[in-house]
Order: sequence, then C-alpha cells, then structure tokens
Amino acid sequence: MANVANTGAAAKPRAETRKANLPRSIALVLLLLLGLPLAVWLDLRALSGNILEEQAFQTGKIIDDMRGFYASDVVARVQAAKQQVKPVHNYTEVDGAIPIPATLSIELGQRISARNAAVQYRFVSDFPFKGREQHPLDGFETAALAGLRQNPKQQIVQVYGEIFDRSVRMVSPVIMGQACVTCHNSHPDSPKKDWKVGDVRGIQEITIQQPLAANIFAFKYSLIYFALAAISGIAFIRMQRRQSATISEMNNDLTVANEYLATVSMKIARYLPPQIYKQIFSGQRDATIQTERKKLTIFFSDIQDFTGTTERLQPEELTELLNEYLTEMSRIALFHGGTIDKFIGDAMLVFFGDPETKGVEEDARSCLLMAVDMQRRLRELNAQWRRRGIENPFRARMGINTGYCNVGNFGSADRMDYTIIGAEANLAARLQSIADPNGIVLAYETYTIVRDLVRAKPLAPIQMKGISRPVVPYSVEGLLGELAQRTRVISEHETGVDLFVDLDVIDRETAARTIRTLQEALDALDAKRAAQT
Repeated sequence: MANVANTGAAAKPRAETRKANLPRSIALVLLLLLGLPLAVWLDLRALSGNILEEQAFQTGKIIDDMRGFYASDVVARVQAAKQQVKPVHNYTEVDGAIPIPATLSIELGQRISARNAAVQYRFVSDFPFKGREQHPLDGFETAALAGLRQNPKQQIVQVYGEIFDRSVRMVSPVIMGQACVTCHNSHPDSPKKDWKVGDVRGIQEITIQQPLAANIFAFKYSLIYFALAAISGIAFIRMQRRQSATISEMNNDLTVANEYLATVSMKIARYLPPQIYKQIFSGQRDATIQTERKKLTIFFSDIQDFTGTTERLQPEELTELLNEYLTEMSRIALFHGGTIDKFIGDAMLVFFGDPETKGVEEDARSCLLMAVDMQRRLRELNAQWRRRGIENPFRARMGINTGYCNVGNFGSADRMDYTIIGAEANLAARLQSIADPNGIVLAYETYTIVRDLVRAKPLAPIQMKGISRPVVPYSVEGLLGELAQRTRVISEHETGVDLFVDLDVIDRETAARTIRTLQEALDALDAKRAAQT
C-alpha cells in the first residue's frame, strides 16, 4: 500500500502543475491570435508606404529624364535654330530640327532605361527607318506585336523572374494616325509605304523590376510575429511532450496501482461475502460500525462426528476434503442468494435478507431450497469420496430459523466484522444439533412460510435461552409436487452397504439392470436373515 500512497502523492503535484500551466497556455494562444492581424496591419502600412515612396521616386526620375530630354533635344535646338524648325527622324543631323514622336519615344526610352534600373521603357518596331539601329525582337515582343495587330485593344502582360526578383513587362500598341501615315508613306527612309490609319506600327514596352528581397524586411512585424509564434510553438510542443511524458508516467503508475489494488481487492474478496464486497467497492456501503434490526432466515450446518472423522484421516487428506466440501456448499449458497457469514471449523452460518433481500417469504424459500441442494450435493460428494477410498465421508445436519436479528458491522474502528447477533441465530444452531444425519430441521416460523413446498413432521418442543416460548421444530421429510422430482438421489452407506442412485441421469436399460441387481441383493439378504433365525 505504500507504493500506492507514493504514486498518489507524486501524481498530485504533477496534476497541480498541469492545472497551473493551462491558463498560461490559453493566454499565450489568445495573445498570438490577436497579434497576427496587428502584425499584418503594421506590415501592410509599412509596405504601402515603401511602395508609395518608391513610386514617387521613380516617377520623379522619369519626369526629370523627360524634362531634361525636352530641354536639351527640343527647346535648346529650337532656340539655336537659324531657319524654320521641322520634325525629322534624324534630327541630330539637321540643324534646328526636332525629333518626330517615334524618335522622341526611342530616344527618351534609351535615356530613361540608362538611368533607371527599376523602370525600363522602349519603343520597338519591326519597321525601323533606314540608318536606325535594328532592335532585335525576342519571343515575347514578336508574339505581342503579332497579337496586337490582330486585336489592338487587348492587354499583354508578362511576369517573370526568380522567387526574390520579379519583373513585369507590359506592352501597348503604337497606333498610326493620319500624320504618321502621311509621313511614313512619303518618307524616303521608310521601309514600308502602305501604312493605313489605325495600323499598329510597333509597341511601347514598359518593364518594371521589383526585387522582393529589397522589400522582405518591410514585413518585419510579421517576421517578428512568426518568429515569436515559432518560439512559442516550439515551447508549447516541448511543454506538451513533457506533459505527455508526465501523463504517460502517471498512467503507468496508475496501471501499476490499479493492478496492485485489483490483486489486493481479489484477495480481500475471499474474506468477505460477495454481496458486501461488491457494495463496498461500488461505494454503496461504508466500512463503518453500523447495524440494523431485520427479519432474516438463518441457516446453520454442521458435520456429524467431525472429531471422529479427523482421527480417521490424515491432516492433509482431511484438509482437502473439508475445503472441497465448503467450496461446493458455498457455491450453492451463492447460487441461491445467501450471504455466507462465516465458517466455524466444519460448520457454516448463512443467512438470507441482508444486504440483498427478495422479501421474507422468498428468502425463507430460497434458504430451504439451498439446504435441499446442499444435502443432494453432499450425497454425490460422498459417492465420489468413497470411490477415492474414504470409508466414512461427511454427513451434515442442518437447521433453519426465521426471526429478527441485529445485522451489520460489529467491532472497532480498526477491525470489524459483518455478521448477525441474536437469539434467532442461536436457535438455528440448536435446530441443526437435533437434526438427523443428512437431515434438515425447520423452526415453526420458517415452516409456516414454506409449508406449501415441503413435507415435514413436528418434533418435540425445545426450550432456548433468550426465547421464552417453547419452539416446535419440524423435520423435513421431502419436497412436495414438482420440487420433489428435482432432486431424486438415493444414497445409503453402512458397513457392507454402499448404495447411490441418481434417478435424474439413469436411463431405462440401466434402471432395469439396477432393479435386477437390487432384487438379487434383497433375495440374498432375506436368505441370510432366515439362516440366522
């Protein structure tokens, strides 16, 4: 029991620690759940600010490039011109000339692309003027140009790059207007002379590069949150593992304790009536000194001349026989619902009516049927024991009485016994003492209850200490009606005589042979008696 106590004492602080950690775990989970939207909001605010700043910076650079190009290649040339200003594609070779729109786009794109790594702008055509450098078209540009000539209103976008360096290429068509058609169809350097209004001459391509690595730290609050979440998760997993190990250890301890308690309880159960054992372990009955007065049916049995039997048998053989006898009698008592009070050497005290009862009448009937079954079983045992060489086995006397007794736990706070006390219990013991071997004697109170089941004859009244009235005992001769057919066993053993007949199992042929054998035995006995006279 010390092991069980230590297990319970060790489990208590572990349970308290686990109980204390539960609110902390809940608070941590709630904090993490509330922290996620806050971290995302802070990061989105920072990211949007960074994007706006970058867009403003890039837009400012593009405007600066456009202003510088316009100032140097348009305004400055107009101011320096000494003749009429006209737009041409090779404006750098003509004094006072300014670039046409296509040239303006090409030159401006080169200037923007040269100064800006994040934003690239190009004016691309597969029909450049003579003397102008041919721009090689890649697969995307070739497909985009062909697609826009089929449907100029569509939008063509390509996203490409690595996981931390993404780029977007957006293409829009360059549509020929009337002025452009007139110029291109009449200009000597134009490679194509049949342009029409609405034709797609080329494409404007804008490429925007946005390396994600540059903005990775814009998510610093989310990164901090996920780092804290990861740390908390690892801590939580470790705590769960510790708790799991603790729970597993506790389960192992509880399993050992349960196995120990089960073993102990099974051992204790052998010292208690099964009804009391079940009620104690189910919590229906407390192990306290408490008694009550009830009307019970008490059964007392004793083996005739047990002292003489002990002298004839070896101690080991006697012990084996007695244990076998008490085992069989106990099995029958439990089958009929009796409470086995105690064994007093070879004697048995059994009562009906506590802790479970079917009513006074049914309790008395069950007790009578139990006694009849015990006598029948004892006759069977005697036949078996004689075959094993036991010359004079047991013959039991039984007494049954019905009356009021004090029943419950008697004793001290340290040691108690569940039993009955009263003159009615003593009367049951007295009744068995006047019974014949293999006989059953009933008190008058019991006989009046079971008289419709049994055939009995009255005996001479007896006086009992503690009972003022004379007690009329009744000796059971047999059962009535169908009950009489239930236990049809004939057993007799005397010097030179060993007879056992079980009418329930004997068949017709065996019965015929038995009748012939018995008739021969009767004839032989008659002849011997005649010779002796």
